Amino acid sequence: MKYSRFEDLPVWQAAINLKLDVDTLCQHDHVRTRRNWIDQVDRASLSVSNNIAEGFERGTTNELLMFLYIA
Repeated sequence: MKYSRFEDLPVWQAAINLKLDVDTLCQHDHVRTRRNWIDQVDRASLSVSNNIAEGFERGTTNELLMFLYIA
């Protein structure tokens, strides 16, 4: 199967769901007091979908695989 947009990739969709789950977790009162932890986890969860998108936009399978590995 060939994808024309990274938003259609199941792995990118799963990464977005991960980000949404992290956002929900960070709203809990017992977590909100840990600002440094929230900042780090929030940036890391966003990085997963960003790396997948970046690899897809590079246009080659090898580069996509490299960015998937990073993600």
